Amino acid sequence: MQPIAAFSGAAIPAFFARRGVHYGWVVAAATFLTMLVTAGAVGTPGVLMGPLQTEFGWATSDISSAFAIRLVLFGLMGPFAAAFMNRFGLRPVATVALGLIAAGIFGSFFMREIWQLMLLWGVVVGFGTGLTAMVLGATVATRWFSQRRGFVIGLLTASTATGQLVFLPLLAALTDRLGWRGALAFMLVMLFIAALTTLLLLRDRPSDVGLVPYGAVEASGAPAPAQPTTLKAMLASPLIALRDASRTGIFWVLFGTFFICGASTNGLVQTHFVSLCGDFGIAAVAAAGVLALIGVFDFVGTVGSGWLSDRFDSRKLLFWYYGLRGLSLIYLPFTDFNFYELSLFAIFYGLDWVATVPPTVKLAADRFGERANLVFGWVFAGHQMGAAFAAFGAGAIRTAYETYLPAFFIAGLLCIVASLAVIAVRGQQKQLVPAAS
Repeated sequence: MQPIAAFSGAAIPAFFARRGVHYGWVVAAATFLTMLVTAGAVGTPGVLMGPLQTEFGWATSDISSAFAIRLVLFGLMGPFAAAFMNRFGLRPVATVALGLIAAGIFGSFFMREIWQLMLLWGVVVGFGTGLTAMVLGATVATRWFSQRRGFVIGLLTASTATGQLVFLPLLAALTDRLGWRGALAFMLVMLFIAALTTLLLLRDRPSDVGLVPYGAVEASGAPAPAQPTTLKAMLASPLIALRDASRTGIFWVLFGTFFICGASTNGLVQTHFVSLCGDFGIAAVAAAGVLALIGVFDFVGTVGSGWLSDRFDSRKLLFWYYGLRGLSLIYLPFTDFNFYELSLFAIFYGLDWVATVPPTVKLAADRFGERANLVFGWVFAGHQMGAAFAAFGAGAIRTAYETYLPAFFIAGLLCIVASLAVIAVRGQQKQLVPAAS
């Protein structure tokens, strides 16, 4: 046991320190993998819709309802995940999250009824993915980096969005060859690798390994904020943060625009794009390939957005991001769904998939200070409520009208509304949420 303890404790940070690598980059890399794999689990329903309909005869609206529950919990867990990370640390929370996701996926091998899909993919996977979500990346970036913070937020955000898409072609191919259970077995292997990496490499704070945040000259001398000592206080802290943040206008602008962000990405395109393409005679593997192309360009766009967020007004960035996304969604129904036009959509839309996250996190950090991760957790809850709204709404539209196209028009118009709302936010004065007493 002693060699293992040494290996997982001080030896790994010392190994990188001797090579001049700040351990914050190692933590960021481990977080990147964890968020990539959990995001792959979030995106898996994109290739499950058709096989589940074929095997069990479930309606699109019923399956969409189960996946909508997952998206709601994915978001609502965000603020509480931040409280758990503040209280228990990053590594325990991330490990439990990966275990819950694996349990939900493994249990779905044996499901036969729609309520089992809702329980396993709605509740269990929803809780597991919600324990990491984007709050994990925001927490790592703010704790471990004084400089390059926007870049790191962009990188970790890209891992989440890209993971939801780049796994899809492989999962679709595995589904065609081995069935949907074979595709889920692959996800279980990836979850195991991510859990092992988390246990070995993830650390809570720079002070745990005798460092200061990357780019900081010296420690501030201030201790880490005191954390609630009881379960009741820990669960209350996100609610107190919500109460105080909800008294500011900037919170509701961020919450509302992130609702639209979720509706126009995870809820609509990620969940229904493969089925939409199927309506036009495009095979699932080819449609998943288009989503993977979106994921590739999203990685470029989101990392670039983090770089831009360190240098330009976040409000102006969000104005352009939402406006251009809205135009791309309105454009899609007018295409012939051929290779050229879908590729053009994938590039244009992909660059803007979740480029909104770095400037939104930066605005939250500027306005809410030390409690930014709790407040951003609630803003992200708005994102996932929007995703659930679109996941269910688009499925209902498809069932009622036998087409998804009205859902894309609605999402595009909502993005235009978000673009106009965010530019109306007043300048850079801080509206800090007071610390809980």
